[in-house]
Amino acid sequence: MQKIRVIIVDDHDFFRLGVRATIEAHHPDIAIVGEAKCGADFFALLKTTTADLVLLDIMLPDMSGIEIAHCLKKEYPEVKILVISSETSTPTIEKMLEVGVEGFISKFESDINVFAEAIHSIMQGLEYFGKDIFHVLSRTYLAKKQTTQVTPEFSEHEKRIIEYCHEGLTGKQIACHLNLSHKTIEWHKTNIFRKLDINNKVELVRFAMKNGIIRAGC
Repeated sequence: MQKIRVIIVDDHDFFRLGVRATIEAHHPDIAIVGEAKCGADFFALLKTTTADLVLLDIMLPDMSGIEIAHCLKKEYPEVKILVISSETSTPTIEKMLEVGVEGFISKFESDINVFAEAIHSIMQGLEYFGKDIFHVLSRTYLAKKQTTQVTPEFSEHEKRIIEYCHEGLTGKQIACHLNLSHKTIEWHKTNIFRKLDINNKVELVRFAMKNGIIRAGC
């Protein structure tokens, strides 16, 4: 079985050591293939090391985690990003979601094994948000939801697509279930997002959490 290859990007030696020790001791299907203290070291490492996922801090000495995530999504779009940071303000979370990270966990999570749980979820095609992050986004979503009075109507195909999304199916899997092309499914999803007034990743995550499409840590 091929291991999940992970790089840790954090400028605190003790944190990297703790994550590595826990994962190596309890999660043999995850391999820590590299560590970096800053953005420059990380991108240099990527030239010689293949990774499936990066554990990314936000506060780094040379570049912010937001800048690193932005560059990573452009240059290495196949690499998943799980943000692990003590910086969990709403603007920071929203910026990271706009970039397209797959997960976000607060460093204040008491159980370090949550990190491994998040890695597994993300590699299965899901998004993962720790309980602290989930609460921040939920409050923001509900505050906005109170100002929205119109409930959109959906076609039967759209309702089926929403149900399948709730089950965690990908666009290609939904297309197979409905005997439609992947392009048609994406067109329907675009209409769903338009009806919900979703314009970016942040709005999608809020709606998905509200309707059980993505998983929140607990």
